[in-house]
Amino acid sequence: MDKMVIHGGVSLTGTVEVSGAKNAVLPILAATLLAEGEHTFHNVPRLVDIRTISRLLGRMGVECQAGEPFRVRVGTLKGHEAAYELVKTMRAAVLVLGPLVARAGRARVSLPGGCAIGSRPIDQHLKGLERLGATIRIHRGYVEASSPRLRGARISFDISTVTGTENLMMAAALARGTTVLENAACEPEVEELGEALNKMGARILGAGTPVVTIEGVEGLHGVEHTIMPDRIESGTFMVAAGLTRGDILIRRCRLAHLGAVVTKLREAGLEIAPEGDAVRVRGPERIRSVDIKTLPYPGFPTDMQAQAMVLMALADGTSVISETVFENRFMHVSELRRMGADIRIEGPNAVVKGVPRLEGAPLMASDLRASASLVLAGLAAEGTTEVSRIYHLDRGYEGMEKKLQKLGAQIERVRE
Repeated sequence: MDKMVIHGGVSLTGTVEVSGAKNAVLPILAATLLAEGEHTFHNVPRLVDIRTISRLLGRMGVECQAGEPFRVRVGTLKGHEAAYELVKTMRAAVLVLGPLVARAGRARVSLPGGCAIGSRPIDQHLKGLERLGATIRIHRGYVEASSPRLRGARISFDISTVTGTENLMMAAALARGTTVLENAACEPEVEELGEALNKMGARILGAGTPVVTIEGVEGLHGVEHTIMPDRIESGTFMVAAGLTRGDILIRRCRLAHLGAVVTKLREAGLEIAPEGDAVRVRGPERIRSVDIKTLPYPGFPTDMQAQAMVLMALADGTSVISETVFENRFMHVSELRRMGADIRIEGPNAVVKGVPRLEGAPLMASDLRASASLVLAGLAAEGTTEVSRIYHLDRGYEGMEKKLQKLGAQIERVRE
């Protein structure tokens, strides 16, 4: 098992390029189940989660060839099951449920796992599939769904759900008739999936808005598509610049996808400005405290909450960070306290009183974004920080230590 060893206190400077978005490519790869033929994708990041979904698709007879470009060949499906051993490590594996039912007429998918950041039920997925005509039952930890041919329906989500919206968009693409999804998730990754599906021959309007209309078609075909840059990775490097009083040019960064993050970081004192096809971020001499509340897009993303908390831990004054999306996403707090952070948890709120400095310490990561936050804290801390269990980090960040090294960070991956 690997760990990160970080010698903090270095101001990060230079240029970094953002990789493709994990949360965009995973549903798009799942969508290839809908369409026989060859699919070609550019800018697919080299991540553990990509290898996991490739293995999952392989068990269904789909051939995935990693590289640039990333190629997927789909023929007759040879399986319809997503086993526990794979789904337990990556919640996004549930995204094969809709495509399998739509194309193969049946699916057996393990109830999902992934990061331990709170309850993330899939009841909205299942209710939606039932509205589309699928028969659903839960048996021994698996969702078993079947339908000879799905039919269009009007579906209103009780809560905004990204993977639920994506699953039902894919299922409805081959359904008979028209489907309308109300209170749909508006994240850019949902819009990206809609764009890729339309290139495959689907008829989808409104992806990325609260109302999505899908007119079912008889069949889809192969596609060539370039994956959007990862907005959370972009935000993470912005925070790195702020924490280290750095000056970082971030290439392939879409500011339009980071509105709420940019607003809060500017309030905290960071300078953020477009520069050609990139974004330059400069950190302030002293960070200002700001209050943050996570919300579904276009609000402040929960996937940036842990990183922002590190920034506030070194800010002048006291800030309140409210987590409204996942109820168990403060597990990094105890580790930050070990470094000298002054953080108090009050229900869904973290009260963060800024301190003059953090001190390096041995730390243990609990989930993907917590891993990133602990690495950021190590970059800003005095002395040496060791972050264990970084396999979480490898699920969502491509070569993070190598990118940081190019910015001047003293960080290395070592075998424990």
